[in-house]
Amino acid sequence: MSKKVKPVEPKTEQPPATLIRWRFYLVLFFVFCAFAALAGRIAYIQIVEPDNLIKQGDLRSIRAKTLHSARGIISDRNGEPLAVSVPVEAVWADPVAIFKAGGLVDVDRWHALADVLGLKRQGLIDKINRNKSKRFIYLQRQVSPAMAHYIRELKLSGVGLKAESRRYYPAGEVSAHLVGVTGIDGHGLEGVERSYDKWLTGEAGKRIIRKDRYGRVVENISLEEREEGKPLELTIDQRIQAIAYRAIKQAVADYRATSGSAVILDVKTGAVLAMVNAPSYNPNNRADLQSAKMRNRVITDAFEPGSTVKPFVVLAALENGVADDDTVIDTGNGIMQIGGSRVRDTSKVGKADLTTILKKSSNIGVAKLALDMPLEALLGMYSSVGFGEVSGLNLVGETQGIFPNRRRWSKFEIATLSFGYGLTITPLQLAHAYATLGNLGEYQPIHIIENNQQDLSKQVIDHDNAQKVLNMLETVTQPGGTATKAAVPGYRVAAKTGTSRKAIAGGYGDEYFAYTAGVAPASDPRVALVVVVNEPQGDNYYGGSVAGPVFAEILKGTLQILNVAPDENRFKQD
Repeated sequence: MSKKVKPVEPKTEQPPATLIRWRFYLVLFFVFCAFAALAGRIAYIQIVEPDNLIKQGDLRSIRAKTLHSARGIISDRNGEPLAVSVPVEAVWADPVAIFKAGGLVDVDRWHALADVLGLKRQGLIDKINRNKSKRFIYLQRQVSPAMAHYIRELKLSGVGLKAESRRYYPAGEVSAHLVGVTGIDGHGLEGVERSYDKWLTGEAGKRIIRKDRYGRVVENISLEEREEGKPLELTIDQRIQAIAYRAIKQAVADYRATSGSAVILDVKTGAVLAMVNAPSYNPNNRADLQSAKMRNRVITDAFEPGSTVKPFVVLAALENGVADDDTVIDTGNGIMQIGGSRVRDTSKVGKADLTTILKKSSNIGVAKLALDMPLEALLGMYSSVGFGEVSGLNLVGETQGIFPNRRRWSKFEIATLSFGYGLTITPLQLAHAYATLGNLGEYQPIHIIENNQQDLSKQVIDHDNAQKVLNMLETVTQPGGTATKAAVPGYRVAAKTGTSRKAIAGGYGDEYFAYTAGVAPASDPRVALVVVVNEPQGDNYYGGSVAGPVFAEILKGTLQILNVAPDENRFKQD
């Protein structure tokens, strides 16, 4: 059987492909346009406006590192440090890096970190969880080198340490009110630390570097040198400061007083040798920083000075010719009627000269002197010795007190002004007044920082009259005077005690200020001292019995430390 053979069709040739030129040129045109746009964009970014590109690159590679300057040392007149900066470290965390490295899986090591920092374990973990998206948070500031070493050994991802400094106060609570304290950021909050913060801080430096993606430094761009904080030397003597603080602290405890203060000035120069308050605080313990304890009462609290101003009434009388060495004042039976009010003496002194008036602290005696002279003469004397003026110490919180300025005065108001009522002054102002008296009328501006400024002293009281009143005040500490407990064996002491009731709304309360002010040695005064005890409790609240013994204790130690030779003392204590 034969097979059928399919006939083979002849092959037909395909026509050759033809180039459609317009399509080719269109594609070519679009390619050229895209290339031109890219080239134009590149040229625009790199040539016309390269700043943004440079900025973006710098943001990713350039780092600025602050070079902190060390805070200046504060020292006393003998070079003893009162405030120094010690190296510490701050503990920080990068929550993003922590969770990128596995989070808080190794909980034991995180608990160990919380324990060494003194934080609650769960509180630390919660803090990190709350800040998952942040790149930097502080966990603890100012940790010790030993703690920092322990934290490094924990090797926790995302936890680092940053060098910083902490202020340390070797004198502790003794000089806290004067020196002050710094905050967590290293800037002064109180006292000298705040007043001279810029001087002590200096200027921080800055180092600008470029890093690669692995954190390696590849370029040092610039370096701004830091300016270290400058040291500050105070005029105070830390030895005297310690003696004064111990005595004041003990007095506050013994008399259950609200507070106590003492300030000592160098009569010849106006330098502050000591300034203390009790209760005080420990500037090294931040948990002890309470506003009530931190107030420097020597400059912030004003009080009615009572009998301590009587020497200046006698001075005003001598200066204005109202009285002289032979003046005798009849104080009667100890009661003087002025209109509807009375002026009383604690003890009757009858007819008395100026020395007896001061020795027995006669209110009637000084009231009659004040009423016999122009009021401007008395107010002028108070003003000339520094009442109603700020001291110029440049310490934060200082008050100038209340200096009376009325158009009309009653005779009774003038009388009370003569024994310390109707005006308020600070303990520092009272000490300055007594320093001026001890310097025989030469007013020296007081200061706490040694400087080389021009001499600003001036004679505000006649030399001879100041000497006369100084001699009168010396009898106050001798047998029969009101300040026998303020006497110091071996030294001639010129002092005056005072007791005043505390003013309250509508009059005076049942609480008292007890104070003693004076200078020594009387033969050639070197120091002026004021002691104030606020609200002593019990029946014994008089200045002579409360503040007098404290005055004597502080003065004795001060004169010994300053190596002041004892002058003649012909009298013995009772």
